[in-house]
Amino acid sequence: MATPPPMLCATTSAGTACARISGRAGLLTRETRPGSAAAPRHVLILTPDGRTELLRRLREPDELFITDENRWFTVLAFLRHLGDPAEQAAVLRRRLAFLTEPASFFWDAGRPLRAEDFDDPFRKGLLTIATATSRTEIRWIRETIDRLTDA
Repeated sequence: MATPPPMLCATTSAGTACARISGRAGLLTRETRPGSAAAPRHVLILTPDGRTELLRRLREPDELFITDENRWFTVLAFLRHLGDPAEQAAVLRRRLAFLTEPASFFWDAGRPLRAEDFDDPFRKGLLTIATATSRTEIRWIRETIDRLTDA
């Protein structure tokens, strides 16, 4: 089997993921490369042990990486590296389960409030945008799971 190419961590979301494992010895190496302008770039490169750890974290992301949107985007930035469609679909199913639970930014007596429950245009806007975003993500996840399970 061919050795996979090194994973370079130079973008914001990738850099965040790599920074989380940078404190563990042997998972990353750091190189300085010429920048496109005058400033050099500091590039983190996963070692074979680092790649193994990243893949483990992608297979079994901590709950916050499923429920927190910014952390979830970090998982999505790397999920293609799992390579196994069944493993990718399993991670997507966890996010889908989270997104399909009753949720809201505002609650009344244990009941999630909807945009229609507010006269305040700003709270209504917040819930309208969040609902549209969630519906779009749910649709994308379901379509992607279908494609992954058909592969």
